[in-house]
Amino acid sequence: MVDDPNLPPCELSVIMPCLNEAETVAVCIDKALAFLHRTAITGEVVVADNGSSDGSQAIATAHGARVVQVPAKGYGSALMGGIHAARGRYVIIGDADDSYDFSALDPFVEQLRAGHSLVMGNRFLGGILPGAMPPLHRYLGNPVLSGIGRAFFRSAIGDFHCGLRGFDRDAILALDLRTTGMEFASEMVVKATLHRLRITEVPTVLHRDGRSRPPHLRSWRDGWRHLRFLLLYSPRWLFYYPGLAFAGIGLLGMLLLIPGPVTVGHIVFDIHTLLLSGAALILGVQAVGLAGLARHYAARTGLLPKRPGVSSLLERISLEHLLVVALLCIVGGIGGILFSVYLWGKTTFGPLDASQMMRLLVPATVLTIVGFQIGFTAFFKSLLDLETHGRS
Repeated sequence: MVDDPNLPPCELSVIMPCLNEAETVAVCIDKALAFLHRTAITGEVVVADNGSSDGSQAIATAHGARVVQVPAKGYGSALMGGIHAARGRYVIIGDADDSYDFSALDPFVEQLRAGHSLVMGNRFLGGILPGAMPPLHRYLGNPVLSGIGRAFFRSAIGDFHCGLRGFDRDAILALDLRTTGMEFASEMVVKATLHRLRITEVPTVLHRDGRSRPPHLRSWRDGWRHLRFLLLYSPRWLFYYPGLAFAGIGLLGMLLLIPGPVTVGHIVFDIHTLLLSGAALILGVQAVGLAGLARHYAARTGLLPKRPGVSSLLERISLEHLLVVALLCIVGGIGGILFSVYLWGKTTFGPLDASQMMRLLVPATVLTIVGFQIGFTAFFKSLLDLETHGRS
């Protein structure tokens, strides 16, 4: 979808994604046009149709909307098609199911004119009318996912998934939004936050939608897609923090148990706990390495904005630096393994004290594995550098 150079610009485009909304699209368009007339705002109503088969297109055209056909399926695809085709400096998007009042968009326009790049509706502040939102969404889905979004990305937005929102068209297009489904709602907020756009919220009333059929939203499927997006866009929370926790616990356990058993009350921690601590350390190192790779790749490809400190550090860590660390770990680990073989040979390869031998073999094996992990991570980072340099 591309801009139509033959259409004159305007101040506001009201965009409604549409997939078989014949029952409600007309009333939504009428309300939006009434708002434009009442406020004397130069604007348009754009219906981004995603393949309706119930005559929604004809109804929308008859009621004064401009219909844009978006062949690519999905909520995000429909909205991006409408945004690209819009001719307004500002855009307000909202579902065409009559759950939002398009005749009361004044707070959105006021905040956009005040210089905010993204103005989010907040249904929890404005009010959720009886029957407008399922209890699962109201008390679990929306609060949990919005809370995760605030924690992961230090966002102040209280309602990540409100379908009514306004924004500066150019600012949002510059974010290069890519998701095609319902998670598009989260992507817009997350990327706007990461790029430090001016964001605010206004109270929004959610009404019971006017359709006789079930909504397109699928609670568990779309909830998972939102959660998956939030995790993938936060390597810190997906990889780095869990990795640090595992590595820290594992290293502490090993340092305490290598000298000998540790007794706490009636509980004795011995070589079995030492083995688990080693596994935790290996897992932690792997997760931290993945965090670095994910952040490096995301910054280079534009999925996430570059952060001066983190990006500079990742750029300065070369293949050779990591290989030196890897080699030291591998040499130290293999040295420990060979020493344990030497001790075994002194007993003519007979039975050994398992407790004492494991205190040598477990750290040596863990050190060897960690060394290989660092080496493989180093080569994979170099591969990413080659790929992103080639594309640039």
